[in-house]
Amino acid sequence: ATLLEKNVPEHQRMEFLTAMSGQLDQLDFLMAAMVKTSRLESGIITLKPKLQDIYETLAAAMGTILLSAEKKKIKVTVDCPQTICAAHDRKWTKEALANILDNGIKYTPAGGQLSVSVTAMEAYIKVDIADTGKGIPEDRQGAVFKRFYREPEVHDVPGIGLGLYLARQIISHQGGFIRITSKPGCGTTFSVFLLKHM
Repeated sequence: ATLLEKNVPEHQRMEFLTAMSGQLDQLDFLMAAMVKTSRLESGIITLKPKLQDIYETLAAAMGTILLSAEKKKIKVTVDCPQTICAAHDRKWTKEALANILDNGIKYTPAGGQLSVSVTAMEAYIKVDIADTGKGIPEDRQGAVFKRFYREPEVHDVPGIGLGLYLARQIISHQGGFIRITSKPGCGTTFSVFLLKHM
């Protein structure tokens, strides 16, 4: 049966259309992520970091995951002083943080927690994004930043394996870096380090 046939029940037509819409959304996301990655790698996109508060950037990134967190009943906490500044490109750093936050929501079971904290260090501003998900074995922690990498056990979770790769590219292009602290069964913390001064 196809949607062009008149004898397809209305509820089945709606199921087909919903499934098609979801596939198109995923394709749009894939294309957008690949275009961003390609432009960043080729130098077509130039990041323009400037010294500014991280609070607004983080707030914008948090806005992208709150609905998903609410649906999974994941408790989200944030500790970010409004006065802390870092040298960063607001638009692209928001993208990087949003990708890491989205990763945390995806791999944290319903009813879990996601906590974000920002601290000032001597040379860097550190943004910790900690989840209560399944954790990442030590021998795979470097691999999560590879292009198209996906954990073997989570192929039922929607994703294309570009989010963390793109996040790392964005942060490193600004003189920063990302570290992972994780143990299987104990969750994962992604620590994003941004330069404190230009």
